[in-house]
Amino acid sequence: MDARRRPAATAAAAGPADAQPRARPAAAAAAAEAADAELVLRAPNLRVVAAAMLAFLAPFSYLAFVHYPLDAALRRSILICGAMSLGGFVVVLRLVPVAARYLLRRGMWGKDINKRGLPMGEIRVPEALGIVVGIVYLVIAILFQHFNFTADSMWLVEYNAALASVCFMVLLGFIDDVLDVPWRVKLLLPTIAALPLLMAYAGGTSISIPKPLTSYVGVAVLELGSLYKLFMLLLAVFCTNSINIHAGLNGLEVGQTVIISAAVLIHNVMRIGSSTDIEAQQAHAFSIYLVLPFLTTSLALLAFNWYPSSVFVGDTYTYFAGMALAVVGILGHFSETLLLFFLPEVLNFLCSVPQLFKFVPCPRHRLPRFDPHTGLLTGTKDGNLVNIFLRIFGRCTERTLCIRLLIFQALSCLFCFWLRYMITGWYK
Repeated sequence: MDARRRPAATAAAAGPADAQPRARPAAAAAAAEAADAELVLRAPNLRVVAAAMLAFLAPFSYLAFVHYPLDAALRRSILICGAMSLGGFVVVLRLVPVAARYLLRRGMWGKDINKRGLPMGEIRVPEALGIVVGIVYLVIAILFQHFNFTADSMWLVEYNAALASVCFMVLLGFIDDVLDVPWRVKLLLPTIAALPLLMAYAGGTSISIPKPLTSYVGVAVLELGSLYKLFMLLLAVFCTNSINIHAGLNGLEVGQTVIISAAVLIHNVMRIGSSTDIEAQQAHAFSIYLVLPFLTTSLALLAFNWYPSSVFVGDTYTYFAGMALAVVGILGHFSETLLLFFLPEVLNFLCSVPQLFKFVPCPRHRLPRFDPHTGLLTGTKDGNLVNIFLRIFGRCTERTLCIRLLIFQALSCLFCFWLRYMITGWYK
């Protein structure tokens, strides 16, 4: 977690703009060199990324190309998307150090609060590096249209609307990183970003009533109309903000989204392989095309953000990630399953409600206390999973705490798969 310093604060401290002489090119070059000298960027942790790829992409590849007899055209599209996504992984690895240098020059950096009192806690860490992942992801998703969609494809409008919402969220998230907007405004940002998707959505607006409740409701399928779009909006707002508040540790924000996106990939291919409904198969394939490049580009960012982090992802990434996952859940028509994948984020939000709505005092950073002598974190009374885990399982290092939370995230996704298997045929 970072203690942020903004470009605006630097300008304000310098005094009125007209009272300062215009920086000379030589002075500007010297300032840039000084910023570059302060950049401490460790080599990306490729071992963690390789382990994550093996753990998450191997099951998906096995299901898509060995276990299920998928259509040859679908397999070809998945291969093309996968190849482009791996290209995006390499591009993000290359661009993060470049972008980190420019962001540090512009004063967009922070200090790691969980290392305060140690030399690492005094290092200026570039932030808002989620902008790199967002841009590369959008380029891949846009170029992929050339290989998969025809000009008259029924999915093309919704596909581009989804990308417009994601692009809007990347922009608004970066604005938040620059301006540090208050919480009440943060709730409005995903509402604005979701508008292109809501306006272009032409899918069904009905829901299947669970079989145990059919006799009470009176119908098996309930038409919601505009209420369904309201649900889509609320889901987008929840996903973006839930990832943003379940944060504060090196690797936690990116790690949780990597696990969720891997679960989404596996769920999609399982639904395609077990379904005979062509429209449902197309919807899940559509979801694969959107989430596969998101997973690989996020893994590249995780290589730099894993403990000890040399970059901060910023609200740019958390908002972008939440909107991307909300979009694939909505257009893939598995929003209920998506919420089960978000179980830790749901619990974290419920525990955070008293502080978020000011029923009890809420500090700016709801982080645990760090002891520089032992290197251990101690839980506070703040109502979030980071502190709750520390209170339940005891003091530990930041890396250990992050791994525990990510294991809980993975177990929640496995629980979702088990629950769907157990209630299939009985619930719906």
